[in-house]
Amino acid sequence: MAETAVTTSKSKRSLFGFFQSKIFPILLVNFIGSLGYGIILPFLAFLVIDFGGNEIMYGFIAAIYPLFQMFGAPLLGNWSDKIGRKKVLLISQAGTLLSWLIFLLAFVMPIEEVFSFETENLGLIAMTAPLLIIVLARAMDGLTGGNISVANAYLSDVTEESERKKSFGQMSSAMSLGFIVGPTIAGLLASFPNGNELTIYVTIGISIFGLAAIWFWLPDVPMKKEVYPCEDAKMKKTHGVEAQECYELKDEKKNKWKDVLTQENVPLMILLFFLIFLGYNLLYATFSMYSSTDLEWTAQQLGFFFTILSGVMIFAQGPVLGYLSKKYSENQLFVAGTLVMVGSFVCLTSPRIEVLYLGAVLYGLGNGVLWPSYLTMLSKTGDPNKQGSLQGMANGIGSFASILGLTFGGFLLTLFSASLYLLSAGILLVVFLLGIYLDRNRKGA
Repeated sequence: MAETAVTTSKSKRSLFGFFQSKIFPILLVNFIGSLGYGIILPFLAFLVIDFGGNEIMYGFIAAIYPLFQMFGAPLLGNWSDKIGRKKVLLISQAGTLLSWLIFLLAFVMPIEEVFSFETENLGLIAMTAPLLIIVLARAMDGLTGGNISVANAYLSDVTEESERKKSFGQMSSAMSLGFIVGPTIAGLLASFPNGNELTIYVTIGISIFGLAAIWFWLPDVPMKKEVYPCEDAKMKKTHGVEAQECYELKDEKKNKWKDVLTQENVPLMILLFFLIFLGYNLLYATFSMYSSTDLEWTAQQLGFFFTILSGVMIFAQGPVLGYLSKKYSENQLFVAGTLVMVGSFVCLTSPRIEVLYLGAVLYGLGNGVLWPSYLTMLSKTGDPNKQGSLQGMANGIGSFASILGLTFGGFLLTLFSASLYLLSAGILLVVFLLGIYLDRNRKGA
């Protein structure tokens, strides 16, 4: 009994210590961000159809966010290296709040055509007034949507290199928890009258709470002040020794994208980011529409599917990753997780419900090991003082991949149905091979 009491006391202290830890506020920020996205994910496809759109219009609207994020994320990442992470996170969260307020206007607009055009293979494609409002809202959210890249840079700032795999695992778990709670909330809200409109009110409340969490609970991280000789300074003799005339602060030196890209392994890491996001977004772009049309699922069924997927992902990012990380490097875990992801996409091509849920389980396991391992690898790549720029660039490239996946996903769905997930499996197979090459290259170095 005494031993049990001691164990319980230790568990309570451990839990209290987690909430008191220096990374808890940034984990909370990421949870809030993914919660808002997780809520809208299950019902956006249904909303587009209700407002007069189709599969192609859904793909276009879904692509608006990453299109604007492609420009906004690198800019915000670069700013965070100069003016601080907290200020940029406040800007990003305020933009998200404004976007949901704009989104709310779609429910009071009449469903009237703004323009339309006929296509030979895809039929009539129409843009209605509510859909145009949603496009504007998603554009605003994307332009200020650099919070994930800045949060990753913040985490790199406040954790030691030896602790980053564990910290990024916790970061991914916080995001996955948001993807569990979000679809669950969306499924519950869908059962209420005017459930779609009520969902937007909930996301507005979440955004306000996120803004308050950053303002009150997130400590600001002082930017590193390192001095180095000015590049263009003239050499002069001082007591017989040549020395440069001036020094300047390193964080005030202008970050150039060329300087970031020329660092060792950075181009390959950026390429991996692009391919991973391209493979992922063929699923996120199409599964909501595929499940509602070909599988005839409801919003509640879709929410349950993503809840299972995200629940397994949290399990993988917690105890599974914690156990495996003691035995294997992040490079090895990245390769293994990628191979599991290949299997998950193959399963998603089947119409059988048990195989689809096996695909969800494999997706959660593979992603839960792959993504924190990749983020750890990225955080150890290049100059630590340019992590904001590197993370912003990576997320910008990821946004471009998302645009391609979301834009062409609907078109590919109409042509190939679930067989398009074999394309995702092929892309992740390429990532697997590149991961093996990177692992061997680093071992050789």
